[in-house]
Amino acid sequence: MYRLERFEERIPVKDYIKDYVNVDEFLECCKRCPNYDKVWSCPSYDFKSEDYWKEYESLYILGYKINFDGTVSQEESLKIMAEVKENMAGELFKMENQCPGSVSLSAGSCSLCGKGNCTRPSGKPCRYPEKMRYSIESLGGNVGKTVHDLLGIELEWIEEGKVPSYFVLVGGLLEK
Repeated sequence: MYRLERFEERIPVKDYIKDYVNVDEFLECCKRCPNYDKVWSCPSYDFKSEDYWKEYESLYILGYKINFDGTVSQEESLKIMAEVKENMAGELFKMENQCPGSVSLSAGSCSLCGKGNCTRPSGKPCRYPEKMRYSIESLGGNVGKTVHDLLGIELEWIEEGKVPSYFVLVGGLLEK
């Protein structure tokens, strides 16, 4: 049904900011997303993304390439992706616990409360602040360029409901 490949790379945050972060460009992308101002892990933020990055020295990038065998439906592929994302988050939390002062970055937006159930639109605080994490892209990081340059993978996208031959999930660990 599918096969996983694991990729990893480490880069100094100052170099990552210089070569891969463009907050203004990616904020415009975020503004077009239905999660903008609706999910705590997504912009707009009450802090500057550039300042968030600068609190750390290095970025450990973790990527999983989910290779499909051609028999998976779009619905199944999304379930597989959610499962891999959850496992990846667990792996990054474990790394976070082993590296004091670090914080993990999720693969995409938060889904802890389920679609449409985040407390942000009602003005209430996050239900799971100890588990909620920002993603690379929500902080202005160019994930496509990151995956291409640092992990050596070209991204594929869903076209007209057709499942691509693979998905790539990317998260990370910001280390002090």
